[in-house]
Amino acid sequence: MRQQTEPSRVGGSGVSRREFLRKGTGTVAVSALAGVAIPRVHAAEDSTIRLALVGAGNRGSGAVRDALSVPDSGPVKLYAMADLFEHRLSASHKKLTDIFGDRVDVPPERQFIGFDAYKHAMECLRPGDIAMITGYAACRLGHGEYAMGRGLHVFMGKPWACEPPGVRRIIRAGEEAKMKNLKIAAGLMCRHSVARDALVGKIRAGELGEIQLIRVYRMGPVGLLGDKQPGESELRYQIRNYFRFFWPGGGLFHGMTIHQIDELCWIKGQLPVMAHGIGGRAPKSPDRSQNFDSYSIEYTFGDGTKGTVGVRYVLGTHGEFATYVHGTRRAAQFSGNVHASTARVFKDHRISKENVLWEAEPEKFSLYQTQWNDLIAAIRDDKPFNQAENAALSNLATIMGRAAVHSGQVITWDQAMTSSFQWCPGVDMMTDETQPPVLPEEDGYYPSPFPGRWTEI
Repeated sequence: MRQQTEPSRVGGSGVSRREFLRKGTGTVAVSALAGVAIPRVHAAEDSTIRLALVGAGNRGSGAVRDALSVPDSGPVKLYAMADLFEHRLSASHKKLTDIFGDRVDVPPERQFIGFDAYKHAMECLRPGDIAMITGYAACRLGHGEYAMGRGLHVFMGKPWACEPPGVRRIIRAGEEAKMKNLKIAAGLMCRHSVARDALVGKIRAGELGEIQLIRVYRMGPVGLLGDKQPGESELRYQIRNYFRFFWPGGGLFHGMTIHQIDELCWIKGQLPVMAHGIGGRAPKSPDRSQNFDSYSIEYTFGDGTKGTVGVRYVLGTHGEFATYVHGTRRAAQFSGNVHASTARVFKDHRISKENVLWEAEPEKFSLYQTQWNDLIAAIRDDKPFNQAENAALSNLATIMGRAAVHSGQVITWDQAMTSSFQWCPGVDMMTDETQPPVLPEEDGYYPSPFPGRWTEI
């Protein structure tokens, strides 16, 4: 039967990267890497790469599907699973077994439930195998550190951290992993886009002229916070709905828009030096979560150019999901609906299909598949592959924009990078007896930001 565990110069700011790390707070639990030797591949008699899935929801199950679908990759199998919720693990195991048969080699004794389940699942692996970290965001970093300490390569879904101290932990963990040749994939799949990479080449070659403005949009309806299930604790309810609360998931804006903010930084080739913005909720909104339903942010880069981010989740309003780039000569589209690789250069600044000057060839694989193709190839061929620092810095840029909207203040990179703010100190030690850091108010709504009074940096 399943085992139930016991509850158990950066950003152009003028501050050097070394000083950024020195100023950081918190500790990193990957020093155990010092004594771990990571094999290039497993012994010749068994070249199978084993996977441990930690977080068996839809995203985790999808990542397993992609990992097991890498073409010409050599043997790969799912070997252990862990989740906080038994019903999710059961559903994922059945779905994956139906698709992949005996490549899902996870008998009941390698299925683990509970807050410490991740440890037991990873302990089923050998150094050089892969830990897939796809549980709720606040726990991912602690799980990743444990995996790296055991000599495991890591695929970690985004985002990795919900507040600045976690970002600093990511960078330190990535540096230690690099010393031991561990491969770290960040879950920012758009970085693996051949089409986007081709457009970046054209941007760097000056085909758009000097970049003046980057515009990002993610506008579309999103469902409301649902009700508790019978007998469900407040803690598990919040974790199950982790994008609806700031402490376990950073909020919906943070968890979703990190992709577009990563694109913004990639296009510019810089990190922003400051952000300010506005946002709020529709009057009498029925959503009881902590999230705003509208965010508008202006990022400023070191040379004074701007990147704007527009996000809205309100039903019945204009929808758009795209990233645009404007230079002194012409404009381009960098991405399209639901991360589509819509990479185009226009003849001037008119964004229309009739005005296209150049368009990238279609991707051979989905971006989710390509990131796994690249990771498995890096492991098999022993190529450098460590996305931790890039993911951490894009994570911090997202946190900075979120904080600017929620607080109503201008937030600088320096403020964000040195902040000691935490939503839930000690989250790595959480058990079923832990009281969640936020509770519903008398009307059933959870505390939401009040610009001018709210602080999260």
